[in-house]
Amino acid sequence: MPSPLRIGRAFLKAHGHGNDYLVFEEGDGPELTAALARRICDRHRGPGADGIVVVEAGWRAGEPRLRMFNPDGGEFERSGNGLRIAGVYLRRLGRVGDEPFSMVVGGDRVWLRVVGPGEGGAWDVVADMGKVEFPVGPPFVAVGRVGEGGRVGLALPLPDGGGSRVEVVAVSVGNPHAVAFREAWTRDEVAHYGPLIGTHEAFPRGTNVQFARMPAGREVAIRIWERGVGPTTASGTSACAAVAAAVKCGYLAPGAATVVMQGGAMEVEVAADWTVRLRGPVEEVCGGELAPGLVEGVS
Repeated sequence: MPSPLRIGRAFLKAHGHGNDYLVFEEGDGPELTAALARRICDRHRGPGADGIVVVEAGWRAGEPRLRMFNPDGGEFERSGNGLRIAGVYLRRLGRVGDEPFSMVVGGDRVWLRVVGPGEGGAWDVVADMGKVEFPVGPPFVAVGRVGEGGRVGLALPLPDGGGSRVEVVAVSVGNPHAVAFREAWTRDEVAHYGPLIGTHEAFPRGTNVQFARMPAGREVAIRIWERGVGPTTASGTSACAAVAAAVKCGYLAPGAATVVMQGGAMEVEVAADWTVRLRGPVEEVCGGELAPGLVEGVS
């Protein structure tokens, strides 16, 4: 991890279409080592989650600053659902109001608006994610890997032997993505190709992978392989990346589109200048506190 970080023991757990995060605040509790992050995210030996968001101390002097961690213990740049869940955490405690507010994550500033809770207890959260980019080199794509049409061609083994070629569009939503379009993707293909693409040498920092069906009208359906996690039911930045890639490839015109994931649908709007807005529900699960034994039992 880039720098030591101590957290308080209290947390909020919430999810966006099943993609769940635990929000902690920086505090005087245990140091969030990679081993402790793995234990906390363990669904059998910890509270369990697809990731951890930490609100850094001292943010009241300015805007909230966040750090994010995957279940494998690695720190990463940003998560659309993690951002939106952190927004709900701050809103429910009265630290932000109904008006849009900014947060800083991975060195970038994003704007959120949190409304609710509505009927059923869900919050409606909109995040202005900034501009997407299509990297052609480091840090997210290796030199010389982006070819004609902005696509990265990957030679990959087939499940039953032999070889295949999968083309992906590299997209940055502040974190790395690789979007592959086909008429359809099976669950087995996602399970096979996900880790191969996600850890391919073409992506020096690893990458999140979106297996997208060709758009139908203003709708894009995707399956997701998340870096450091594996298959997930939903992902905010994955939804943004999929629509941006569809616009880049000429499959969609700029504007709003619906992204259908296993956990549910989100709305993504990609403007002509490549700024992206993400909208979807966040549902609270529970609040809690790490038991002393859990922390002490992690070496």
